[in-house]
Amino acid sequence: QAHLVESGGGLVQPGGSLRLSCVASEFTFSSFSFYRMSWYRQAPGKERELVAIITPTNTTTYTDSVKGRFTISRDNAKNTLYLQMNSLKPEDTAVYFCNAASPVIPQEAQDRFGSWGQGTQVTVSS
Repeated sequence: QAHLVESGGGLVQPGGSLRLSCVASEFTFSSFSFYRMSWYRQAPGKERELVAIITPTNTTTYTDSVKGRFTISRDNAKNTLYLQMNSLKPEDTAVYFCNAASPVIPQEAQDRFGSWGQGTQVTVSS
């Protein structure tokens, strides 16, 4: 459905901040603005976890563990998804992936049928 490339990961101390980006291209369904975009993460030895979602109408939802610390946003003119991460904790350490789902894919199926990027590593450590 789309080609996704994440960037912005790295090593940061606890309490620090990072901003992840995900640039989208090669859409098979209209344009970026119609896609439901999400950030997931997967820590070593753990299952992939949905972190945040932003809909085409800019409605956002977050998993409880990141509420008040992370902000998902999008720039449709730049075909780019962002995740601003503040007050980072060691438990935020994971590979972060973006996911793009066209409107025909229900939210509960986006992990199976949406498009994925290659991921970017975020490590929170002193």
